[in-house]
Amino acid sequence: MTNDNAALPARSPLLPDRHPQRDLFVCDIVDAVPKGDMASMEHPVFTLSTKPDMTPRKYVRGENFIEVSPSRYGLATVHDRDVLIYCISQCMAALNENRQVSRSMRFKAYDLLVATNRQTSGRGYELLKDALRRLQGTQIETNLRQGGKEYFKVFSLIDAAEIVKETRDGRMLDVEITLSDWVFDAIQNNNVLTLNRQYFFLRKPLERRLYEIARKHCGAQKLWKVGLELLRDKCGSGSTVKEFRRLLGKIITDDAQHDHMPDYTFSLEEDVVIVRPKKETLQAALPLPLSSLRLDSDTHEEARRLAPGWDMHHLEQEWRSWVLEKGIAVKDPDKHFLAFCKKRGAYKR
Repeated sequence: MTNDNAALPARSPLLPDRHPQRDLFVCDIVDAVPKGDMASMEHPVFTLSTKPDMTPRKYVRGENFIEVSPSRYGLATVHDRDVLIYCISQCMAALNENRQVSRSMRFKAYDLLVATNRQTSGRGYELLKDALRRLQGTQIETNLRQGGKEYFKVFSLIDAAEIVKETRDGRMLDVEITLSDWVFDAIQNNNVLTLNRQYFFLRKPLERRLYEIARKHCGAQKLWKVGLELLRDKCGSGSTVKEFRRLLGKIITDDAQHDHMPDYTFSLEEDVVIVRPKKETLQAALPLPLSSLRLDSDTHEEARRLAPGWDMHHLEQEWRSWVLEKGIAVKDPDKHFLAFCKKRGAYKR
């Protein structure tokens, strides 16, 4: 007697390619933090849960905090983030073509669903509606510290969403979204990182969150180390450390078998997680070589106004090293350097 289950192939950890004939595109992801509030980059905003998560959360790092509160639809999920990724990628593409962008944007719902590898069935459109509700309803509170002052800010990830047209069977045609200032400021300041398109094929929310963290913290470095408990907190996991170790170990094992995690590998040494770029990531880490990060002659003059008292050559070298270390995709070197100088501010003796 044969075991039928033994003959079944192992389930792929990746979602199926729902739109194999689509055009490939480049997505950019915002570092989901208010500009200048670098400490809050350490904390997750999106829940890992695939069921309605009604639990308010507060993440504290040093003197900074972010508090995330759900609406009656629950917290925004890691998969809801697809909507923001699409909006940001469209804005960045427009800016790269010297076209103006605004916080309010209109697009075809179908285009978003295809670009992010989501279902285009009636169910897919309903799920998109749910995502819009959670993105608008999730409330974020944070204290921003800059210039010797502390600012308290309350906002949502998107200010508004409207279905402009709807077919008779209930499917959305056009959607209009108004991004929050928090997200739009990051777009205007080029505070974005390029995502591997395979991100949209990752099945587990934890896998997506791990990739985001690796992309931000490891970048093009040879390795990045983080404590297991701290990584759990960065992921926003409600699991115990023991259970989180098991979940992470399963992802590591699956990646060793299927090579499904994009760009980075994860390994565990006791209570330390080690993240390393895969070979192909190192080879294509920077869309522009450092030699291409040339600045216009007028840029230093503007930089001195934004960061008075600094040695501009030292600051430029520090910026270049940071870009290399983090593997940041720099589309406009002058604009990116000036944003770096503005964030640095005046030299404090």
